Amino acid sequence: MTETEILNALNPVFRDVFDDDNIIVTANTTAEDIEGWDSQAHVNLIVAAEVRFGVRFRTAELESLHDVGQFVQLIRTKLAGR
Repeated sequence: MTETEILNALNPVFRDVFDDDNIIVTANTTAEDIEGWDSQAHVNLIVAAEVRFGVRFRTAELESLHDVGQFVQLIRTKLAGR
């Protein structure tokens, strides 16, 4: 999958986790941009992304992420390693 395809696939994941059909994430989206993105929502988002893409994340991989773009790159790396 390309980064654009992953980003597009993440939109419904975010919409479901945050129960907001109007969310459109970009590579620059951060937790500060989405109302309700707290630690519990973050865990739910990670689990939902793991299910959606069929990958597993290690805590150390997630700690350095600062925006959705970096998350997309991590997902792409995981998908390429399968």
